[in-house]
Amino acid sequence: MNFRNITLWVFIALIVFGLFNLFSNTSGERNIIDLTYSQFLDEVEAGSVKDVVIRGSNINGAFDDGRSFKTYAANDPTLVDRLNDRGVNISAAPLDDGYPSLLGVLISWFPMLLLIGVWIFFMRQMQGGRGGAMGFGRSKAKLLTENKNKVTFNDVAGIDEAKEELVEIVDFLKDPRKFQKLGGRIPKGALLIGPPGTGKTLLARAVAGEAGVPFFTISGSDFVEMFVGVGASRVRDMFEQGRRNSPCIIFIDEIDAVGRSRGAGLGGGNDEREQTLNQILVEMDGFDTQEGIILVAATNRPDVLDPALLRPGRFDRQVVVPNPDIMGREAILKVHIKKISVAPDVDIRTIARGTPGFSGADLANIVNESALLAARKNKKIVTMVDFEEAKDKVMMGSERRSLVMSQDEKELTAYHEGGHAIVAINQPASDPIHKATIIPRGRALGMVMRLPERDQLSMAREKMLADITVAMGGRVAEEIIFGDDKVTSGASSDIEMATKMARNMVTKYGMSEKLGPLQYSENEEEVFLGRSVQKHQNVSEDTARLIDSEIRIIVDTCYDLARKILTEKINDLHALAKGLIEYETLNGDEILSLLKDGKIDRPNPEEEINNAGPSVPKSGKPSTVVPGFKPKPQTS
Repeated sequence: MNFRNITLWVFIALIVFGLFNLFSNTSGERNIIDLTYSQFLDEVEAGSVKDVVIRGSNINGAFDDGRSFKTYAANDPTLVDRLNDRGVNISAAPLDDGYPSLLGVLISWFPMLLLIGVWIFFMRQMQGGRGGAMGFGRSKAKLLTENKNKVTFNDVAGIDEAKEELVEIVDFLKDPRKFQKLGGRIPKGALLIGPPGTGKTLLARAVAGEAGVPFFTISGSDFVEMFVGVGASRVRDMFEQGRRNSPCIIFIDEIDAVGRSRGAGLGGGNDEREQTLNQILVEMDGFDTQEGIILVAATNRPDVLDPALLRPGRFDRQVVVPNPDIMGREAILKVHIKKISVAPDVDIRTIARGTPGFSGADLANIVNESALLAARKNKKIVTMVDFEEAKDKVMMGSERRSLVMSQDEKELTAYHEGGHAIVAINQPASDPIHKATIIPRGRALGMVMRLPERDQLSMAREKMLADITVAMGGRVAEEIIFGDDKVTSGASSDIEMATKMARNMVTKYGMSEKLGPLQYSENEEEVFLGRSVQKHQNVSEDTARLIDSEIRIIVDTCYDLARKILTEKINDLHALAKGLIEYETLNGDEILSLLKDGKIDRPNPEEEINNAGPSVPKSGKPSTVVPGFKPKPQTS
């Protein structure tokens, strides 16, 4: 227990003691008889007064029967003689208030002390955290010294390059002579840059667990309070703590809260955020700097940071923490799967393939969702079925089985999704189909999921055209089967995706012969007030008209190709649509088997797709299809 808490409890005890004495004295005085002076003289003459205590003009005494009394005496010089004549025991006492001096002071000052205590309480509540009511400028950085829930580099997977950069810093702190003998100096700071959920904060916690030196952590928003000048004061206090504990590591999470570019946005040079940033710049690389303090910061908005903050000498290293590739996702899944009980049929590679672009946080969420789904079904272990269901839930939303679909809507959805699938199968550049379903999920009534065989760092022209053609397949299937008047709004997201991709091909990627390899797109990034709001690239009306024409040509060409494929493969479309109506969900192998042999090898017709096990077919065209068949479930 620290000194502040001891003082508080002593203060509370004194107040309680004073109140107790006050009320106890008050209750004792209730039993004392208040006599007039004439009554007192009568009692003395009657001989019923045993003893008295005289304090100036105040007289307290007791009767023969033990009762107490009090009275106020006038200036009577004969009183003492009368008392002596009647044999009364007389005592004299000095004139005072009757209370102990300390207790009296406490009671008299109690209202003021109460007001001061209430004021301190509310100031602590407003200020929050370290320092109390008078500690506005004190740093809120927390020193991590506990060993429970310790994170090491073994707990960080999928970001090996970023981990190596920080491992070197940890090695420098442990053995600086290894680097100093060659003339190297310790880096001043390391900036972790990456999308949300990639493990930047986890990486910093691993550095704290491995370094073996004091590790201070603070959020960027903790520098800014309701009082002006608090941020700069807290920066000074934070670095002062670092110098006292040197060598040490200071970690600032979400540094973009105070590190935004100066002069951009509302407020001038006296803006509170700018003062805080200026103090950080001076502390990191100013006249009064000391070795031994390493600043590690994390942000997912490097574009808004001030250039002075990013220069070498302040943040010497900018460590990019990207979304993991397929190998990284597999390693991350292995780390999280250790915490749950999994069945032997769980294929981590398949899960990693089915989650392109997922961050570490997304993968952790999938593992957690699979465990919750298994627990909901009263399973003892988590199976691949649970992982597939959890992945679909995270990517597409929960199944809406309570949604009542009419037979017409169900049939239209089946042909729409069947159109996507047939076009994807007959496009060599398209990704292989993993699953097709007409079970409503999220905001979609159905979905065709394609799974890339590997991570794609760049996209070829034929792949873009294949994706646009696949997107048009659903709308084309509706037109062919139901006619132009029966076309629905279900293809709105497909049209949006196709238009956006075609526009990027023309304006960003230089894939138009008429426009050439030039960029015509406007600045569509997030607007940062004061800097990016006026950065627009304007094109002439003729060029804009030509851009629209080129986009229309690309989309129309892909639309016609989708119509051609579905016209030639109309029997495949009918077969797949009937299969989706029958089974609701089909995986890639079942779709190819249905188109090739006219049947689906599923032991239980009521069994869902996930129970058949995940499967990722190879891309390519299917074999010759026997037309005019009706899919029939195989019974065991």
